[in-house]
Amino acid sequence: MSVLTGGPVPVAVWPGLLVGGAESCGSAEALRAAGVSAVLTVGAEEEAAVVPGLRCLQVRARDEPRADLLSRLDECAAFIDAARDGEGAVLVRCHAGVSRSVAVVTAYLMKTEGLSWEEAYAAVRAAKPDAEMNPGFQAQLKLYEAMGCTVDASSPLYKQYRLQVLTERYSELQDLPREVFAADPTGMCQTPDTEILYRCRKCRRALFRSSSILSHTEGSGPTAFAHKRITGSAQLRGGSRETCTSYFTEPVQWMEPALLGVLEGQLLCPKCASKLGSFSWRGEQCSCGRWVTPAFQIHKSRVDEARTLPLGNIQAAKT
Repeated sequence: MSVLTGGPVPVAVWPGLLVGGAESCGSAEALRAAGVSAVLTVGAEEEAAVVPGLRCLQVRARDEPRADLLSRLDECAAFIDAARDGEGAVLVRCHAGVSRSVAVVTAYLMKTEGLSWEEAYAAVRAAKPDAEMNPGFQAQLKLYEAMGCTVDASSPLYKQYRLQVLTERYSELQDLPREVFAADPTGMCQTPDTEILYRCRKCRRALFRSSSILSHTEGSGPTAFAHKRITGSAQLRGGSRETCTSYFTEPVQWMEPALLGVLEGQLLCPKCASKLGSFSWRGEQCSCGRWVTPAFQIHKSRVDEARTLPLGNIQAAKT
């Protein structure tokens, strides 16, 4: 692994893969002479991203812990792969060449070389000692690793991450992207055999599927409520910790009218209006002590599980 030096000249951190700052694209001719055939720019909207004669991709993100790079990592990896397959080198750059570009290249090495995020980051820093990702990007790479280095939109981990990004971006909560809402089960022809359907205990209206449940790491139990009087589900019973008494889900389509423009409130059954739980974009504390942000909380005592039989079993039962 070689290191190119000399002012704004980019650094080779892996064969065919270079990292640099904004000034590293000062001369398109010099880049072409060095074998660079493509440039991936991670920068704010106002930063120039087009280099004449080279393939270019821009990912718009600021160097802030809350900036979302995770959602674009697979696209970045595909762009880098395509350029390297053409036997050309790829330059990944950002303003300073130490955080955003480093995060993208680290993710690429994780995905293509099978490295852990720590191993990939160490490899980049070995070639570029001034590399320094911000904590938010490090957390995103850990999540990327947990998802198998693929942005899986169906993963509960990614759904929770996407909701957290949405909470930070939509402070007024007047306009929510349609893709954040899970489909209303009542509008679906059939629930997959592998899923459980949850219905309102009072009127039996279908509310959500098991794939909409966002699990969380169990909290510290009653000690998390030390600032309050420990009552109800937060108490120790029989010397053991009480389990979670609510489901935390992604938003479902029937919740939308209650969520728009409101930071917190109740979740009512859309059919019989009985109280199911509550929501808060600021977050709520589970009975296990874990703080969940944002929180769409359905009390387990207000719903019933409705397990579906595989179609083959239903047909066999009819014969």
